[in-house]
Amino acid sequence: MMNFFSSKKVELPKHNPVLPHALKIPALEKLVGKRVILASNSPRRREILQTFGLSPEIVPSTFEETLPFGGFQDPHEYPVATATHKAVEVYERLVTENPDDAPDLVIAADTVVLTHPPPGLSSTPRFVDEMPPPQDILEKPRDKEDNMRMLLDLNGGVCEVVTGVSVVFPVLEAPGYKIKSIEERTLVHFAQNENALLEAYVESGEGIDRAGGFAIQGLGGMLVSKIEGDYQNVVGFPAASFFKFLDLLIEEEVDFLSD
Repeated sequence: MMNFFSSKKVELPKHNPVLPHALKIPALEKLVGKRVILASNSPRRREILQTFGLSPEIVPSTFEETLPFGGFQDPHEYPVATATHKAVEVYERLVTENPDDAPDLVIAADTVVLTHPPPGLSSTPRFVDEMPPPQDILEKPRDKEDNMRMLLDLNGGVCEVVTGVSVVFPVLEAPGYKIKSIEERTLVHFAQNENALLEAYVESGEGIDRAGGFAIQGLGGMLVSKIEGDYQNVVGFPAASFFKFLDLLIEEEVDFLSD
């Protein structure tokens, strides 16, 4: 009897971060069989990427997020710089640990909340000769008291959620990798909430681990009247812009995800 079954083992890709439901777009098709790392322990970023069909390895960065905010002339550069440090730290560490299985792509992100958007971003009326207030950064609150302070500052106003996303990928020239970054900005309009609602939210504890002290996808959605821009960016990762960014890198960067 003839045997139609081959005894040869089928070799599956060692790494395959692309999930079956992913759309057939250039960026995701190029990632099949690649080692993709998310340099973050954020469950929200992981879930957003998985929703769109990408399931990277999780390798949190050990970079201490202590860059001086005042050292940046443009506050929007701050999360991009932090994301870049995270991505480079993880890439260099993994290459050192196992140079034969170096990452093909390391993704890192940092999200901050800025108060008082500059002119043109806020619909709040202002006299022509009136100087706009400086943009303050609201990262994760230290405790409930700090969380309440943040929410009082945001209450009835507008804040700007900015996420910096940096990717690191190998290239032939020194230092052996290249860094590319984008930033995404979203405006969040807060309702004029009663103090009792803010206090109840703070007591829930949900805002303690969130930039700006609120989670729009959770109970914090009760505090918000509307947003302008990418909702996923407020949650923690601007997926739509990120995948368009990867498509652009495929077109413009010869070494990007090359075989």
